[in-house]
Amino acid sequence: MMNRRTVIRSMMLSMVSTAPSLSGYALADELVAGPPEWSDWKSRFLSQDGRVIDDENGKISHSEGQAFGAFLAQAYGDRAAFECIENWTKANLLVRQDHLMAWRWRESEAVGGDDWHSATDGDLFRAWALLRARRDFGWIGSDESAENIVRDIAALCLRPDPRAPHFLLLTPGAEARANPDRVLFNPSYVMPRALRALGAAFDEPRLIAAADHGESVLAELAALGPVPDWVDVTSDGFAPPQEHDVRSGYDALRVPLYLVWSGNQSHPAVERARQTFELSGIAGHLAVVVAANEDVLAQSNSPGYQAIAALASCAADQDRDDAVHLQTYYPATVELLARIAGKEATPCNLP
Repeated sequence: MMNRRTVIRSMMLSMVSTAPSLSGYALADELVAGPPEWSDWKSRFLSQDGRVIDDENGKISHSEGQAFGAFLAQAYGDRAAFECIENWTKANLLVRQDHLMAWRWRESEAVGGDDWHSATDGDLFRAWALLRARRDFGWIGSDESAENIVRDIAALCLRPDPRAPHFLLLTPGAEARANPDRVLFNPSYVMPRALRALGAAFDEPRLIAAADHGESVLAELAALGPVPDWVDVTSDGFAPPQEHDVRSGYDALRVPLYLVWSGNQSHPAVERARQTFELSGIAGHLAVVVAANEDVLAQSNSPGYQAIAALASCAADQDRDDAVHLQTYYPATVELLARIAGKEATPCNLP
């Protein structure tokens, strides 16, 4: 699996991005509605035809972005945007023989090369968005698609833990490297709340088992140091991944977000994230990329990352209506996800 963020974000060491607006990509006026932060997100990152645009990575689109976009549209009750995003996804990313998405789409070649490989985080969030759309609003047609995705995640994206084969690991994708002795693992793909909700809704206990074991693996990793973006789980324990550098970076930022959202405020990986954030040497900034030896490789004051840190620390984060337009796709998106998590998880009884 390609690391989608580290190379570009490693150059953004301290300042909030002030990337220009995506002129020519903004949604039609009739779709730009809702709270200011959601309207701003749509106007910056959502094209008229429903493509979520990653402005940090050459304006590509990917399964993660489409899934996060659909999830946010559902959470904000924006059916027009939800259906627009889903229609683009169906037309452009459902090119596989199963019900999972191709992970990347580029303007120059659409889905080319190995871009047809799946990425489990996108498929998981898309299924969860579809489930919630039917459950919360009765939007017709969502359950069947969600169930198909769940069945394929369970069949194609779970592997036995080489250390204890009766436990299941959630893999980064259907094509991710995995054999009985060594499995590639991305801790940030474990979203326990989504896995359990989908497993319960569609009678798929393997997803619930993967959530339970995933939380255990995250605790093991947190005991060793900053939770890495990628790691190999081998029959002898954890090992450096064959395809990636060992570091805790932009993927790992989602680990405390997902755990708190899942009601796991006291999880060791949340405490480890708090400690990692505080390694920053610049006032008002967070350490966002950290080497295995805790050397800080990148720091940021982006509101999106600050929102995750506030959630992890039981601190009330301010709703800043101007925050989204000061950020690029990824921090802007995780900020909105953190706002939703704060409302749904009510960590530490915050207002």
